[in-house]
Amino acid sequence: MKYTYLGKSGLKVSQLCLGTMNFGPETEEKEAFKIMDAALDAGVNFFDTANVYGGETRRGWTEEIIGRWFKQGGGRREKVVLATKVYGDMNDSNDGPNAERGLSAYKIRRHLEASLQRLQTDHIELYQMHHIDRNVSWDELWGVFESFVNKGSVGYIGSSNFAGWHIAVAQGEAKARHFLGLISEQHLYNLLARLPELEVLPAAQALGLGVIPWSPLAGGLLGRNALAGSGARSARSSERIEKHRSQLEQFSALCREIGEKEDVIALAWVLSHPAVSAPIIGPRTLDQLRDSLRVPEVQLGEDTLKRLDEIFPGPGKPAPEAYAW
Repeated sequence: MKYTYLGKSGLKVSQLCLGTMNFGPETEEKEAFKIMDAALDAGVNFFDTANVYGGETRRGWTEEIIGRWFKQGGGRREKVVLATKVYGDMNDSNDGPNAERGLSAYKIRRHLEASLQRLQTDHIELYQMHHIDRNVSWDELWGVFESFVNKGSVGYIGSSNFAGWHIAVAQGEAKARHFLGLISEQHLYNLLARLPELEVLPAAQALGLGVIPWSPLAGGLLGRNALAGSGARSARSSERIEKHRSQLEQFSALCREIGEKEDVIALAWVLSHPAVSAPIIGPRTLDQLRDSLRVPEVQLGEDTLKRLDEIFPGPGKPAPEAYAW
C-alpha cells in the first residue's frame, strides 16, 4: 500500500480509504469485521464513516459495528486513522428542535460525544462536517472545533460537500484565529462527475486540503458489471445506464484493451488527480475489497488519460479559463 500526507497536515493515510456505509444495512457484522481486518492487513489505515450511517431507522449502527471491532483489541484502534462526520438528523427525540440537520456548537458537542461512545474510543483523528450549514458562523464553528482539538478528542477537522468558496472562507477565518483549519474535503468525484475540477479541486490544492472522493465508481455505474444483466436493477439504475450507455460501452472496450477491470481503471483515474489523497472504496464483500487493493499501483499512461477524457469529457480547465478567456 502507498501512503500520502492528508492535505497540509503531517498525517499519513493510505491512498485508499475504506468506506463503511454498507456496514449494517448491506453487510452483516461478521463480514464487516473480516473486511476491516483484511483492509488493515493490506495496509489500508484510513477508515471513513458517519454518525448517520446505518439506515433511516437505525442511525449510528455503522459506528457501533466499528466500535465492537475496535473492542477486539490487537492494535486495531491504534493502527486506524478514523474519520467520521457530523451534520445529519440522528432521529433522537432528546435533541428536540435541534434534531434537524445542522452544525450548531450545541449539536456538534452532543453528537461528538455520542459518536465516541458508539465507536468505543476517546478520540477521532478526522472529524468532518458532512455538509455546509449556512445558518452557522465560522466563529461558532471554529470555536467548538478548536475546543475539541485542544482537548485531544479530535485531531483534525475536515469538510464534505463544500463549494470552493466555502473552503476559501473557512480557511481564511481559521487563519485569522491562528488555527490550522480544514485539512481535507470529501467530495463527489468520478469520471461522470467532473464539475469539481472547475473550483473545488483547485481550491483544495491552493489551500492545503487533501481531497477524499466519495462515489468514485458513480454508485457502481463505472464498475465491472454495470452493463451485465438487468434483473436486480432498480428503475433509477436502469435509467442511468441507458443515459450513459454509449460512454459505458466505450469505457468497457478501453478497459478490455488495457487488460484491466472497469472499477480498477475508474479508481486509478480518480487517484491520478494531484489534489486527491484517497478515494473511498465501499466494498460490500471481502472479494470486492481484494479487487481494489491494487489500485495505487496502477499507473495510467498519457494515451489512456486522453482516451478517458474523450469518453468522459470534463470542463477542460479550472475556472474561469473553462468558460472565459
